[in-house]
Amino acid sequence: MQLEVLQKIIVNALEEVKAQDIRVLDVRNKASFTDLMVVASGASTRQVKALADKVIEKCTAAGVRPLGVEGAREAEWVLVDLADVVVHVMLPQTRDFYNLEKLWSVDVAKALKG
Repeated sequence: MQLEVLQKIIVNALEEVKAQDIRVLDVRNKASFTDLMVVASGASTRQVKALADKVIEKCTAAGVRPLGVEGAREAEWVLVDLADVVVHVMLPQTRDFYNLEKLWSVDVAKALKG
């Protein structure tokens, strides 16, 4: 499946369950394990779990099964690994603490040289 199509399925699934602050990070030049990361917030652990479940449901229906899902039990941060796209759904305070958007905005090669 084309990356853009998969991204659209994921974002639409998150929007369907009212995810907050959806961000798509292109990490192709920064990471070897995935091409995109999608980061979104849910207002409660129940919503975080529902968001991750909806992403899994829509992607599976489109023929893309997750390689793994982590954190679904606690649902403070659920990671859905779809190979070309890794989805992170978090509570706002967890997202603020780990600040993945800032972490992945750093040019890793420059940081290692500097």
